[in-house]
Amino acid sequence: MTYRMSLFFIAFLVCLTNPVFAQDDGTDDKKEAVKKVEEKPKVFAKTFTGRFNDERVAYTVTAGETFLKNDKGDNTASIFSVAYTKDSTSDPSSRPVTFVFNGGPGSASLWLHMGVFGPKRVVVPSDGRDAGAAPYLIEDNPLSILDVTDLVFIDPVGTGYSRALGEAEGKDFWGLREDAKSIAEFMRLYLTSNGRWNSPKYVAGESYGTTRAAQLVSELQNTFTGVALNGVIMISAVLDFHAAEFAMGNSLPYVSVLPTYAATAWYHNVVSDKPESVEAFVEEARQFALNEYSVALLKGSRLSEEEREILVRKLSRYTGLSETYVRQTNLKVGDFRFMKQLLRDRGLTVGRFDSRYTGEDFDDAGEYFDNDASAYGIDAAFVAAANDYLTRVLEVDFTKRYKILDGEPSRNWKWSTRNGGWPSYVNVAPHVGRGMRENKDLRAFFANGYYDLATPFFATENAVAANGIDPERVVMEYYEAGHMMYTHKPSLEKLADDVRLFIRDGEK
Repeated sequence: MTYRMSLFFIAFLVCLTNPVFAQDDGTDDKKEAVKKVEEKPKVFAKTFTGRFNDERVAYTVTAGETFLKNDKGDNTASIFSVAYTKDSTSDPSSRPVTFVFNGGPGSASLWLHMGVFGPKRVVVPSDGRDAGAAPYLIEDNPLSILDVTDLVFIDPVGTGYSRALGEAEGKDFWGLREDAKSIAEFMRLYLTSNGRWNSPKYVAGESYGTTRAAQLVSELQNTFTGVALNGVIMISAVLDFHAAEFAMGNSLPYVSVLPTYAATAWYHNVVSDKPESVEAFVEEARQFALNEYSVALLKGSRLSEEEREILVRKLSRYTGLSETYVRQTNLKVGDFRFMKQLLRDRGLTVGRFDSRYTGEDFDDAGEYFDNDASAYGIDAAFVAAANDYLTRVLEVDFTKRYKILDGEPSRNWKWSTRNGGWPSYVNVAPHVGRGMRENKDLRAFFANGYYDLATPFFATENAVAANGIDPERVVMEYYEAGHMMYTHKPSLEKLADDVRLFIRDGEK
């Protein structure tokens, strides 16, 4: 018996045993009316004034839900967003709007919101130390880019307060295409309800958010949606997932991560004949990876013993690992092995999101670390700041949990865009290349952390070079920090200035 039939059978028995329930007393209509009232989106708005980049800006914050509907007009999802709009804008075409999200998949947008772009930010130690416990310093953020663009921070379904509605389920939105379609529809609704169709439009993502941004280029520009983007802002990008799969027979990840290994070894002073700058050492490692290491891995067992020993010595220098260890790994050091091995003699591990961070494990003999020091070092501060800001400052009146980085979406994520056929890895970089060919104004900004082992900068450089992306319309910037480079104050200042300049250049 199906679930629906079971419900019908139970209802039938109730009517037989207690006929009064079958009388038309208006109860069902009342329940339906209550249901409809409960399903209206909640919206909370407040006005503020701030000073950003030394410019005074009066703005309205609108935090609330947007309901997505299916072709029948039924609600399918509630997307929670926090939008900041300048109050004095008379001509929408003169004011850009930037849609911002984080990654995961399964992450809310609090990291970019409370870390760099929003009018408030949480302060964490700039030197890679643990942020500890509350109270945390949450302060005005004069580096916010509200002086040059309105901002809309989006939480995809299953993150923040966003959720599936009606008969829809979260998994209906958890996939490469499914996720992009829902965000594209949210953007369409926002542009329509706020009269912003003729505004310059940008999308900004971090980590998987850059994957989403690239997929959105296709979803918005190639499906007659009619949203031509002015720019995509990619922070700690991951576009070609072939470069992220450390697997037997796949040499690309080992090549892609090597310059980040070199930066990490340089930072922790385990480099012989250490150059004065991380940039100089990274460039050495970049050229070695591109011109020698990649060829050597392609040769594999065809390398001569002499060639292998030359590679061992050079890899030892660029990774900071012993020649013995490099030799034992057969010239291929996986990322998690590196994080555990580099500072093993000191009893420390290095962080994945930011290898400036160090952690201590229960024992030093394991192959992998217990946890990522660069994650647990800051997550409590960001979670506390986001919840405090939303509930106390913006007075968002929800009792449900604000989901920060929920594992359910990522566990159920549909990565393939194909229906049958040969399996393939995800590479969304070609969407950006095609987007540029079909939109002369589309530009791309890439922010790369030297100490980011999660999304290495060399992998981004290679993806941009290999997928038809016009280098003349690409801005590539680097920061002496990791995945969330804005936790490092000098990098935060540089990132804000770089993105501000990128948007301003688009107005010329």
